[in-house]
This record gives sequence, structure tokens and C-alpha cells, in this order.
Amino acid sequence: QVQLVESGGGLVQPGGSLRLSCAASGFTFSTYAMSWYRQAPGKERELVAVISSAGGSTKYADSVKGRFTISRDNAKNTVYLQMNSLKPEDTAVYYCKARADWWGQGTQVTVSS
Repeated sequence: QVQLVESGGGLVQPGGSLRLSCAASGFTFSTYAMSWYRQAPGKERELVAVISSAGGSTKYADSVKGRFTISRDNAKNTVYLQMNSLKPEDTAVYYCKARADWWGQGTQVTVSS
């Protein structure tokens, strides 16, 4: 069955960096665009970044442009989210997604001093 497993979250100080990973299995990873979403307490889930199936095209939410980078390794069936210059408002549970309905379980990112 389809599995998406996120990792790499944690507690980081403002201005710090984290790299999230999402390991995929159960489907032909290289044929699907992949996305990262996040959901902060009391807020709706929002799109953070999208990458095309081959990795040649990316899009970002305005709030993370210039700070976050989405990438993928189709040989490893893994998508990444490099997060730099983190701010307290980046605190959320981060999810990876494939297709309309395949979600991971999420990984918590907390930005706090």
C-alpha cells in the first residue's frame, strides 16, 4: 500500500535550519508531483511547496520563497524540504502529499528560542 513517511522535524531556534525528508513507497514515485503542506495550531492546512515528477519545476508559497527549497531524489523515492532562516511562524506540523489523497503522518517543526 501507499506509504509516505516524514522525518527530520524538531525544535530549532529562529534563524536556524532543518531538512525534512519524506520517504515514499507503494507507488511509482517518479511519475508523481510531490508537495509539502503545513498546519499550524488553529489554522487550516496550507501548501508550502510543490515539485514536478522529474524535479524540473517547483513552486512555493509566498511566505517561504527564498528560504525553503523543495527537491527530490527519484532513485531513493524521497522528497526533501530544506528550510533555512526559520521563523516562529513556521511552527507547524509538516506533511508530504502525493496525488490528491495520499498523505504522510506529519512531522512537527517548532521554531522557538
